[in-house]
Amino acid sequence: MARMAWFKKERKPRSTERIKREIPADAWEKCDECGHIDIRDRFLRAANVCPNCGHHRRITAQEYIDLLIDEGSWHELYANLKSTDPLTFESYGERLDAAHRKAGPFDALRAGYGRLDGIAVNLGVMDFAFMGGSMGSVVGEKVARLARRSIDKRQPLIVVSASGGARMQEGVLSLMQMAKTSVVLAELAAKGLPFISVLTNPTTGGVSASYAMQGDAILAEPGAVVGFAGPRVIKQTIGQDLPAGFQTAEFLVDHGMVDLVVPRTELKGTSAQLLRHMTGARLAEGAA
Repeated sequence: MARMAWFKKERKPRSTERIKREIPADAWEKCDECGHIDIRDRFLRAANVCPNCGHHRRITAQEYIDLLIDEGSWHELYANLKSTDPLTFESYGERLDAAHRKAGPFDALRAGYGRLDGIAVNLGVMDFAFMGGSMGSVVGEKVARLARRSIDKRQPLIVVSASGGARMQEGVLSLMQMAKTSVVLAELAAKGLPFISVLTNPTTGGVSASYAMQGDAILAEPGAVVGFAGPRVIKQTIGQDLPAGFQTAEFLVDHGMVDLVVPRTELKGTSAQLLRHMTGARLAEGAA
């Protein structure tokens, strides 16, 4: 019996308690396009592009600035420009207050200068969170001033658009921004200075009918909706059925209205390469 004990395995009591690991609710993100669920950090590392299907989720103006501009080189411009209510449009003042609380003090466009891969540039980034990126007098004035600064400093201009169009609360004053920005951009072109226009989802209305489509190089993010009027209005106007996906960036590239569809993570490198090609600029050339 003693020898049998040598081969007998001693069993230790097992604990039935399991350590429960709590995962924070905000640690996960879900893709709106394909439904893929993943750790939030993976979305953030990919610049809010779905790691499964490549869907480009909307990001803030500040995130585009961080994506494009070299760290520590950004300088905000025209931050004191504020929208007023020249037409005393009903509830417009309250809408502006709500937009400032939601999106910040810079209206629907951030403007400034910095370096993109060492190249001195002037940059405007529209913020869709501010009243749908609608183009009012402040947006038009900022774009015009940025273009004028590009002329004076002989530096490239980049504008990242995200907009539902002109701001109806400012009526004809909003529509006038289309002409104002176009005139200054024509001067920029006459001086031979590059203008890169980046179209994100969505770029529509008066913005697409003015400065957004006037770039020397027009880039678009994958899947971005770009157009002037909505499909229903166009169909009623021309009385014809419309091709599937006719307002997407990919369709517009195939039909010559957009030069290149560029994934968000490649936007900085592609822009830098284009600027060097158009200007002969080398790394760290030019003073901001």
